Amino acid sequence: MKVGVVGASGYAGTELLRLCASHPELEVVLATAGGHEGQSVGAHTPALAGAYPRLVYSATAADLDGLDGLDVVFLALPHGRSQTLVPELMDRVGLVVDLAADFRLHDPGLYPVWYGEVRRAPELLSRAVYGLPELHRDAIRGSRFIAVPGCYPTAATIVLAPLLEAGLIARPGPSVPPLVVDAASGVSGAGRGASEHLQFGSVQEDFVAYGLLDHRHTAEMEQSLGVPVLFTPHLAPMTRGILVTAYGRAATAAVTTLDALDALRARYDDEPFVTVVEEPPSTKATRGSNSVHVSTRVDPRTGWLVALAALDNLVKGAAGQAVQCVNIALGWPEGLGLPQAGLFP
Repeated sequence: MKVGVVGASGYAGTELLRLCASHPELEVVLATAGGHEGQSVGAHTPALAGAYPRLVYSATAADLDGLDGLDVVFLALPHGRSQTLVPELMDRVGLVVDLAADFRLHDPGLYPVWYGEVRRAPELLSRAVYGLPELHRDAIRGSRFIAVPGCYPTAATIVLAPLLEAGLIARPGPSVPPLVVDAASGVSGAGRGASEHLQFGSVQEDFVAYGLLDHRHTAEMEQSLGVPVLFTPHLAPMTRGILVTAYGRAATAAVTTLDALDALRARYDDEPFVTVVEEPPSTKATRGSNSVHVSTRVDPRTGWLVALAALDNLVKGAAGQAVQCVNIALGWPEGLGLPQAGLFP
């Protein structure tokens, strides 16, 4: 299958190139990067030099014609850019996979609220399948347009959805508080562009909250879970990884930790990329893999349920999930070309 990666020089785009290089059915024939036109992929990212010795970045704007007829096109662009490209691509390529947030939110009125921009191409929202395989596998099969979830919503939804479905977490209401999602991410989640607050001297030996009360991924979590969420992300001094620690009121005093772990196991025992662990999950255990590690505890003293999830924000939180969706959409084995095991040390 002939593949194009639009926005291939960013962290997510680079990860797509890495994963495609190991995929037996995907051949990257075009990689665009507006700021690096004419530069070889290997010179820009030496880690990819062996896999792509002759691939050269082309200009995103000028090379849309070069995407014509490709089997799969990944869009790994900043939010807002895909809305102008997808309408042009839908009838020109076989499958469009968007890693940005442009088509994730089903309600067109939510995008201006959370992203501060006009919602363009709203007519395509009904054609975009939300690409979280563990919840929407059937819809992904045969799809031609997939909106890949954000990294934070992926982790939070995977661990919380089964607990809500099993009735173990009380649904928020007048007397029940919203779910609380605290999460920490490595600096690669902010992208590859230069930024003062992401420099080594700023990040090292620091741990800081950001996006208080209005982080964009809040709406995505609420859409997936169907309940209100109070979300607080944090920037951690590491390159990759997300750790979610979420809290909800236990539905009754009878709910136990064993009940909650059993609900996760029942939901995910047959899932190739979700592992239920006894001990608190670790970001390093998932580094470089397409896996999510989840666990949970119920505190009978306070009546709160604690849910935890760890993943690599560039793999299962972005590029790996995109490739997983392609595998499903095209009828291939779901794990084709995707690592289950993390890197250690």
